[in-house]
Amino acid sequence: MAKANPLQEQLLKAGLVKKAKVAEVAREQNKARHAKGPSEPSEIQLEAERARVEKAERDRALAAERKAQARITELRAQARQIIEDRKVPRSGESEYRFTADGAIRTLLINEDLRKKLSSGALVIVRLDERYELLPRAAADKVRERDASMIVLDHGWDVDTKPSAATSEDDAYYAQFQVPDDLVW
Repeated sequence: MAKANPLQEQLLKAGLVKKAKVAEVAREQNKARHAKGPSEPSEIQLEAERARVEKAERDRALAAERKAQARITELRAQARQIIEDRKVPRSGESEYRFTADGAIRTLLINEDLRKKLSSGALVIVRLDERYELLPRAAADKVRERDASMIVLDHGWDVDTKPSAATSEDDAYYAQFQVPDDLVW
């Protein structure tokens, strides 16, 4: 039995309360003194919880960014491997000029490669500081992984319809004769 206080002892001696009731009240008081009931979280605890939530959110965002960067790096590596594996060997003495990065670049190719380039069967891609020729199927795979590696592709816009301005321009420029042996 829990120890009763002096007032409870006096009430018990006077016969105003029963012994069981005194013991029950003493137990409840003891529980109330020692109980760890739900208390209001302090300002420090709230601030710590907010900081923990913010840190978890930053960590998630940083992890997502790292994952995206790793995916981009992986796709670029795959594109580089496709270019290395599927590049068409260049040969010839004829110069083929194209623009890349605002400058005119030149590749030495033969007449067969020139025809394939102009028809869109071959595509020019950039690999580091050099330019390579790729077949259309390989170029499409490279485009899926990293479109910035494609420098020149005459067959890419084949599906698009010419605009009205383009047809007007074509009609205007039709009056000028272009020599057949012109090579740019």
